[in-house]
Amino acid sequence: MDKVYNKELAPERRDHLMAMVQHQGSIRVEDAVPTLGVSPATVRRDLEILEDHGRLQRVHGGAVRIETCLAEPLFDDKTLIAPREKRGIAQKALTFIAEGDTVYLDGGSTVLELARKLRGRPDLTVVTNSLRSAIELGGAGPRLILVGGEFRRRSQTMIGSLTRYMLETIHLDKAFMGTMGFSLDEGLTTTDPNEAFTKELIMKRAEKIFLLADSSKAGKLSFAQAGRLEQVHHLITDSGLPQTMAKHVKKLGINLSTA
Repeated sequence: MDKVYNKELAPERRDHLMAMVQHQGSIRVEDAVPTLGVSPATVRRDLEILEDHGRLQRVHGGAVRIETCLAEPLFDDKTLIAPREKRGIAQKALTFIAEGDTVYLDGGSTVLELARKLRGRPDLTVVTNSLRSAIELGGAGPRLILVGGEFRRRSQTMIGSLTRYMLETIHLDKAFMGTMGFSLDEGLTTTDPNEAFTKELIMKRAEKIFLLADSSKAGKLSFAQAGRLEQVHHLITDSGLPQTMAKHVKKLGINLSTA
């Protein structure tokens, strides 16, 4: 006989739902209802919460198992994904940069959009490990400091243990970070452990951490953890961020801005 779960046992119910998805590869809401003894609305809400935590992926009528970690597209391909949202996020991020700030620009196509908006800001000091951001700011604009390290072609960034020798000696007012994905349980994630290493270093050296991420990255996981979500002071995203995720983010004390 199937076990019936009441609302006091919501975590246990979601664990059972997750086990069904892992075993079968997918599940339909209508199939989960009789097994769990709850309404379709409750099942859909549970699936939404599980997706926000990066444990499954919702599809029409149900959910599927996350088969593999997120693959990382080539940098120029990333710039073609959600370009309007990324420009809006960068414009919002610009409003948090004050005169005289020392800021860090991480890799990623959204942060690159922010770099383009700093060309006319000679009052700033910009530290970056991004080759693309350095090229954007190489002609004019802020005082520019480049981080040395191993060059990673896919992300066009300098990464790895060699970056430590410089990053551990500097102080930053604000760091603007990109990510492949972020979730409540796993935090920020990326595909390369060496890139994750450098991101974590930066998050220890800045007074304020700003995460620039379009809503498609919410609840998504990649291979290597690159910092906890609790370390982020401000998330700047677009209006597509799921309401459940937005509520959890605010509960963590993270400021939330939507472009």
